[in-house]
Amino acid sequence: MEITDVQAIPLAHSLPDGAGLGDARGFGTDRGTTLVRLETDDGTVGWGEAFAPGPMATATIETMFADDVVGMDPFEVESLAENSYTDPYHFGGDVVVQSAVSAIDVACWDIIGKSVGRPVHRLLGGTRCEELTPYASTMYFTETDRPIEEPIREAVEEGFTAAKIKIGADPESDAERVRTAREILGDDADLMVDMNGNYRPHQAVKSARAIEEYDVTWIEEPVPPENASGYRELRGKIDIPIAAGEAHYGRFEFKELIDDRTVDIVQPNLGRCGGLSEARLIAGMASTENVAVRPHIWNSAVGMAAAVQFAASISSYPHTRNVPEPMLIEFDRSENPMRSELLETPFDPAGGTIDVPQEPGLGIEIDRDALERYRAD
Repeated sequence: MEITDVQAIPLAHSLPDGAGLGDARGFGTDRGTTLVRLETDDGTVGWGEAFAPGPMATATIETMFADDVVGMDPFEVESLAENSYTDPYHFGGDVVVQSAVSAIDVACWDIIGKSVGRPVHRLLGGTRCEELTPYASTMYFTETDRPIEEPIREAVEEGFTAAKIKIGADPESDAERVRTAREILGDDADLMVDMNGNYRPHQAVKSARAIEEYDVTWIEEPVPPENASGYRELRGKIDIPIAAGEAHYGRFEFKELIDDRTVDIVQPNLGRCGGLSEARLIAGMASTENVAVRPHIWNSAVGMAAAVQFAASISSYPHTRNVPEPMLIEFDRSENPMRSELLETPFDPAGGTIDVPQEPGLGIEIDRDALERYRAD
């Protein structure tokens, strides 16, 4: 079996004027990503996602990778990330390069699963897993005066039993947003907060102490991803678990997060971290240091599918029969038709669970009409 065709397909969707949403760093009105479609000589098709802007990702895939991928045996997938660190030398750690590698890698795993008749999570070493616990990623900062409690109420009405909300504007605002979310979710729900790296260490400490009474499951990106010394500083000053990883790429950056338990939870994004091959290595490193793994997802439905398969494969170490925390998986509740319309059978979080596809590969079928609707090339 060998790959005979590589296609990079940019997708985009714009929110209406005045409907921007975002985090403590600012608002956005555009959603964009890039899919990769691989086809083999026997007609098997695999899909992946480069979670990067279309023009840059498409150019990188077509100019740096397509020639080498055509003729490749998809079963050699784990050489992709390895080669990207050494050829092109000095450029392998670039976010767009790693996003391109991620997309091709995931598409290869999709092909492998289809060729052997197994879902990807079984190929990654996981036991059979049929469902995961989604958490609503919601309560974004918005350009409108929408009451802050409305999004979290909607999440509860949709059946979510866990949620992650945006904070990071200032400690007083943080406490108000967390208090509101906790009151609506109830005492038993997992509640996470995301600061999106908007704080210096002392500000993050002040905020963490202001929200500590609300039983927060984790604080995500309290300081910028490049502020390694800031993460080390926070480790001894914040009692709430710290999570990070959505803006880190490849095993080497994740090793810095995992070593000495700089963070408690790592969050690889399957469209950026190097794909399933690198994610598996990252999970192995995390397990060795007893650090939890929870994938980050703000992608299209293809990236969601990859993350679901990956999450289903993650070891519950050190737990055996009694697992005190569920495998939480992110489910973005902002407007994104590339997530909600792109599949023939979209992921459905209703009832507080997400089904893990058991069909071969990623277990998804692309809706070709939706694909054409959001193409940006």
